[in-house]
Amino acid sequence: MSPDRVETEVDGKRLTLSNLEKVLYPETGFTKGEIIRYYAEIAEAMLPHIKQRPMTLKRYPSGVDGSSFYEKHAPAHRPAWVRTAAVAHSGRSRNEEEEIDYVLVNDRPTLVWAANLAAIEFHVPLWHLGRGVSAPKNSDHMVFDLDPGPGTTIVECCKVARLITARVGEESVFAKTSGSKGLQVYMRLNRVSVEKSNENAHELAKAIEVDHPDMVVSNMRKELRNGRVLIDWSQNSPAKTTVAVYSLRARPEPTVSTPVTWAEIDACAKSGDPSELSFKAADVLRRVQKLGDLMATLEARPKPSPRAH
Repeated sequence: MSPDRVETEVDGKRLTLSNLEKVLYPETGFTKGEIIRYYAEIAEAMLPHIKQRPMTLKRYPSGVDGSSFYEKHAPAHRPAWVRTAAVAHSGRSRNEEEEIDYVLVNDRPTLVWAANLAAIEFHVPLWHLGRGVSAPKNSDHMVFDLDPGPGTTIVECCKVARLITARVGEESVFAKTSGSKGLQVYMRLNRVSVEKSNENAHELAKAIEVDHPDMVVSNMRKELRNGRVLIDWSQNSPAKTTVAVYSLRARPEPTVSTPVTWAEIDACAKSGDPSELSFKAADVLRRVQKLGDLMATLEARPKPSPRAH
């Protein structure tokens, strides 16, 4: 075997890893091997958020400064134990449907296998596939993707996040950094159709914009975003994906989409220092060891009622 290829075993599954010393983050020297190690270590916290969700991989074979591509179709050369699911999508014409065979990242070996493909980013929809279900019916979550426009940072996103909780409360609301520039606010849903979820998110974003036009915009037009935070409600479309909790991002440094507390959000809004909510891979592993998964209860799904005998 080539010296740049290593045979290993992860939870009983045999894997061949390659090019472990290849630097994929040139600014910091963070290697492919370190990416794989991060995902292997974060798997316990990350997997509940991505299980049974059709996975879109964003691969960077030449590193974060090189070309990249999104991969929806499961690679033909995948190991036999990698699970997949065929999901129907609208084709090029309105009356046409096509099926895409997605990877399901349901376990640590699959997560490590995907990382070995130089999949730095993992993107998932807001719905999961139930038993025997091949298309989304209900959304598990509603998300507000807070994207800072020119002249704003994640500090302003923290303030807008609080405008959301002022309307809906905190009980079922969770926040994470995007790992890039913004913040994402999630609400847990119970049996809400994907269409209704998208509609409700749009209505809430517009209502906040009406009350705070100096801070918020809900329209995607770039010329409207100077000095404002975009509440991107359109991420609730069943066809869209959002970067997964604990995914690395392809930034100059290996930053991570990281769950944060409301106390941390308030502190960042007060201090005005965006760096307070920037976390790299090593930071996140330490946080999870200390704090656990701050978004663990987001995935708590109601158990079905027992059948009558």
